[in-house]
Amino acid sequence: MAMQVGGSGEGPKSDINVTPLVDVMLVLLIIMMIVAPLLQQGVALTLPVANNSSEKPETQEDTVVAITADGRFHVNGIAVPEGDLRRRVEEALEQKKQRILIIRADEDAAYGDVMDAMDELRTAGLEDIGLITERRRSQQGGGE
Repeated sequence: MAMQVGGSGEGPKSDINVTPLVDVMLVLLIIMMIVAPLLQQGVALTLPVANNSSEKPETQEDTVVAITADGRFHVNGIAVPEGDLRRRVEEALEQKKQRILIIRADEDAAYGDVMDAMDELRTAGLEDIGLITERRRSQQGGGE
């Protein structure tokens, strides 16, 4: 076996060095792994806890109305003025195949705020409205 040492006079080496390519791809992968969960978060809320909630995967296609503890409304993460909820939801749903709406309300939000939002949405003709909750963690193995 012979090993070439520089200066043999054969011309430039035409092999591709993949190490920098792999380094860049790994950095991009790490960035995407960090940023992707942040994009799905939307408005920071503390969801109420329920025993009988079922797992429903949230997708980017869902239209989400978030209600904060101080009574502010957000449609798909964008703040909405008080009387503009119905129009913003209709704009968000006009390009969708399914007219399904999900409400994410903070557990400290006033019941009246949630009902006001549901009334506005029902007058807009929406009947498929879901409420998102956190699943209560069962207390197993407790022998204290």
